[in-house]
Amino acid sequence: MPAAAQPRRVRTSRLRKLAVLGAGAAVLALPVVGATSASAADSAGSAGTTLAGYPNNLDGWIRESLAIMAEKHIPGTYNGIHRNIIRESSGNPRAINLWDSNAAKGIPSKGLLQVIDPTFNAYHVAGTAFDPYDPVANITAACNYAAARYGSIDNVNGAY
Repeated sequence: MPAAAQPRRVRTSRLRKLAVLGAGAAVLALPVVGATSASAADSAGSAGTTLAGYPNNLDGWIRESLAIMAEKHIPGTYNGIHRNIIRESSGNPRAINLWDSNAAKGIPSKGLLQVIDPTFNAYHVAGTAFDPYDPVANITAACNYAAARYGSIDNVNGAY
């Protein structure tokens, strides 16, 4: 290969490395600042399925939560859950709010539906992980809380 072609190949290689590093930095930043769109959430967990056999993405997490909620007689619909998730976390299961009044008290809101630890603990639903960052546990606990407080997650149209 002629020497003149080598710098061009090196530049291309450097550009690819920068693009990969830049994309990696953006992905690493998502848990801190939240996802920017629902499509980011859908693809974030698209590999495989959950232990219950649902797709490991936002759609699957909601559907698995709805199945558990049906067993436990917790009201809510797919659309009501999805609408609230997109508003609260943009579909990022690792979202955390480090700036509001709860965070100032040392109990930041966490997960898909931005639940604080005391609420998660009080409304945790048996059969789900005891982890507020677990998507299914977060959705199900939040819906259980919303049912007790508002009748259903479907009745929640703002911060709750």
